[in-house]
Amino acid sequence: MLKGYFEGWYYKQRTGDYMLAFIPGRTADGAFVQMIDSNGTRTFEMPDFHVEADTVRTGDCVFSPQGIRVRLPGVEGELRYGEITPLRSDIMGPFAHLPMQCKHGVVSMNHKVNGSVTVDGTAHVFADGSGYTEKDRGRSFPRSYLWMQCNDFPQPCSFMLSVAHIPFLGFSFTGCICAIVYEGKEYRLATYRGVKVRTSEDGVLRLSQGDLLLEVTARPLGGGHPLRAPERGEMSETIRESCDAYLHIRLTQGKTLILDCESNRAVYEKR
Repeated sequence: MLKGYFEGWYYKQRTGDYMLAFIPGRTADGAFVQMIDSNGTRTFEMPDFHVEADTVRTGDCVFSPQGIRVRLPGVEGELRYGEITPLRSDIMGPFAHLPMQCKHGVVSMNHKVNGSVTVDGTAHVFADGSGYTEKDRGRSFPRSYLWMQCNDFPQPCSFMLSVAHIPFLGFSFTGCICAIVYEGKEYRLATYRGVKVRTSEDGVLRLSQGDLLLEVTARPLGGGHPLRAPERGEMSETIRESCDAYLHIRLTQGKTLILDCESNRAVYEKR
């Protein structure tokens, strides 16, 4: 049933300088849970995989919008999530209804995280930590893309952005999806809304959409940690994710400054 197909979720949480994310998923070659934290990555092969809405049960683990329970070799704990903050509509827009190589979804831009997870004997306690959840499904990750996410700014801001090579019906284009939730208001820049990539080089992005201008500067910490990634429904590729990237975002509308935020706690992938 899953030949040439994959699906996976990304449950990320942070407390202070420690980031921890779990990626439960399945492909043609089996079910798995990947874990990435500020110290590295590890992969666990899983015996089964059951999905109901955005709740995943695999082995002795449960991942849901309400929280997670993990029972893995060397890793054990429970985390409770506060009220999730979904976007007003599907981040893919009309592309959600079309045949795409990879479809992306945002489950929650930001939520509180409480509980603890013990990794190799070290307990990591989350007391009003921050959380983010997303999901992907399709055949393969894009052959080239940039993805970053952060909800750990001094200001009340949550941010995600992806710019990727998109094959579609015999041709290809550069696709962009970006969501910013700032002081309770959602701003969205996307290909289906007419966004234009004005600059994309050396960690600097400039996106314009109507009278909105988003300027992004990002610098990953080191080379990042390796994660397995899908290619034609099998986890045969490797990508790298930085847990502690520097990120500066500045959004203006005409001559009005909407936000200016920076953080050293972003997650960042580039392929």
